[in-house]
Amino acid sequence: MSTSTTPLDPLVIGGISFGSRLMIGTSRYPNPALMFRSIEESGAQIVTVSIRRIDVKSPSETFLGHPFMGRFHLLPNTSGCYTAQEAVLTAELSREALGTNWIKVEVIGDDKTLLPDSVELLKACETLVSKGFVVLPYCNDDPILCKRLAALGCAAVMPLASPIGTGLGIRNPHNLLLIRDAVDLPLIVDAGIGTASDAAKAMEMGYDGILLNTAVAQAKDPVLMAKAMRLGVEAGRSAYLAGRIPKAYHAQASSPLDGRIEGF
Repeated sequence: MSTSTTPLDPLVIGGISFGSRLMIGTSRYPNPALMFRSIEESGAQIVTVSIRRIDVKSPSETFLGHPFMGRFHLLPNTSGCYTAQEAVLTAELSREALGTNWIKVEVIGDDKTLLPDSVELLKACETLVSKGFVVLPYCNDDPILCKRLAALGCAAVMPLASPIGTGLGIRNPHNLLLIRDAVDLPLIVDAGIGTASDAAKAMEMGYDGILLNTAVAQAKDPVLMAKAMRLGVEAGRSAYLAGRIPKAYHAQASSPLDGRIEGF
């Protein structure tokens, strides 16, 4: 399986190191076979799954029972929850059914925007951290909220680029930069990524990873888009580590003047 970083530059969350900085979802694909091929091409090692959309009593009878899925670190999520109580219950069901204490916490405020309810999200995360979960909250691009989530003991914080499924890319780069400056935890851009350049831009800003689903699952060619996203994450991370040149208002010659032919 290809990876999005070298072993010398791992993504570390909850004490576990990952070679890939791209996380990918499992919903909205035309069929399971295409989903498996897309996940493979993405190079992702962390795969998210909505607990409320599978039969937790018999997860082995869903796509999770396929041998292919045994290769990945599952990140169950609480999508479809509207209160902290619902999210906590869903997380507990997930831990019992799937045998993992990792949880992506989503608490949605309304059906139209699908934006997180920050108050309920904080309540849910505080409870889940106290119960021993490795908590990765999906949240608004609010620097203060992200600082509070980090202070609660979350393993990573995942602010949105734009609303779920919109593909609008990064709507508020200034806030994402403020969050990067304020939070000394792994930061994952989650939701709104539409194409590979969006992923690259987030990585160039110093974010530690990308979590996406719709941009690949609903692309005309999901497998090819998964490859593009993998390469975008790789390119953005490499550019961030390399350190871009400062922006200048005036042109600067790239060729030295020393040794030029006199008279020209």
